[in-house]
Amino acid sequence: MRDLIGIGVGPFNLGLACLTDPLGLDTLFLEARDELAWHPGMMLDDATLQVPFLADLVTMADPTSRWSFLSYLKETGNLYPFYIRESFYPLRREYDDYCRWAAERLPSVRFGQSVVGVEHVEDDRGSSYVVTTSTGEEHRGRRLVLGTGTQPRVLECVRGAGGPFTHSADYLSRKAELQALESIAIVGSGQSAAEIYLDLLTEAPEHDYALTWLTRSPRFFPMEYTKLTLEMTSPEYTAYFQDLPELTRARLLREQRSLYKGISGDLVDAIFDLHYQQRVTGDGPRTTLVTNTEVTGAAWDGTAYELDLHHHETDEDFGLRTQGLVLATGYGARVPAFLDGVRDRIRWDADGRYVADASYAVDHAGQEIFVQNAEEHTHGFVAPDLGMGAYRNSVIVAAVTGREVYPVEKRIAVQSFGVPDHLRRAR
Repeated sequence: MRDLIGIGVGPFNLGLACLTDPLGLDTLFLEARDELAWHPGMMLDDATLQVPFLADLVTMADPTSRWSFLSYLKETGNLYPFYIRESFYPLRREYDDYCRWAAERLPSVRFGQSVVGVEHVEDDRGSSYVVTTSTGEEHRGRRLVLGTGTQPRVLECVRGAGGPFTHSADYLSRKAELQALESIAIVGSGQSAAEIYLDLLTEAPEHDYALTWLTRSPRFFPMEYTKLTLEMTSPEYTAYFQDLPELTRARLLREQRSLYKGISGDLVDAIFDLHYQQRVTGDGPRTTLVTNTEVTGAAWDGTAYELDLHHHETDEDFGLRTQGLVLATGYGARVPAFLDGVRDRIRWDADGRYVADASYAVDHAGQEIFVQNAEEHTHGFVAPDLGMGAYRNSVIVAAVTGREVYPVEKRIAVQSFGVPDHLRRAR
């Protein structure tokens, strides 16, 4: 009987494995893949995280942990080079290697274990869950933590067109194939779209393809990164967001996209600077950037896509023919089919999403099934933020153990979210 079984091993459940490792809990973390790979399709050589190295697996919960990024640097002989580099932002490849370093050393993590079913059992040992894997193994635990990740979002009109397309998740494996085409269109407004555009723009002169970048956003939004805005990635803002009405939460998530789905300012500048350089040297490729534009339809004729487009500000319909199509359209949470056997034990909203409470539990008892990065609609835009992963895991550990093993901060911000108590008027 395990104390806890984690299903899925990405950075968040991996962080939980690290934080529970020294506690004497009997835990098991199952991952379907044969090894950990963090966004391999976007592992560009010079790409960095958009959060500082302190947003590693454990540091914001336990700065003394042996599983910290600094411990990894020390063990791999890179601590002094990282110090001399004088940048808070690790390379994406470096972070991926750090996660694999931790996963390979944790005895509770097992790869090649695809979960196919979960059942609830009530017997003389109490309430527990039986987790069955594709290899026929059965594991029993008192609690589950679902870290099954997100799936690439694909425009329905493109999916229905039947042609070949590339989601940003698979970009690097399809890059050479794309560059052999005469035209490439990128759809998306965030960091991934910008990184892919810059990568293709850099090499466009030697391949001579036409390059188009389409976004629904009114402009190429840089990620807002001022300090008072960063305070919204805090325990108290998460608590404040949870208490808001559902419709208000949904509206805020739409309005806050630039806070977590924008482009780093340095990358925006690098794109412009490369355009200017190519203009001066005469190597400027055939490229078009269009904002305010939504893809409303798509047809594949066997050679190229005919995209139906709509410009929202001018209210015009127009079109684009392109051989290559890259969708940098993000990811969405999913409910895995293996939960069918325990759906009645989970709280759902009207849209079929988990209803997570303050401790990230989604079961009716509030103490058995927890989620990682599947609670954006209840907890706010910080759900996928690497910097809040250790905080969420501190809360889950407290719920599992019944005590704050890792101190859970209640208030860290200068500002108040909502009406301060001392300013409320008596009714």
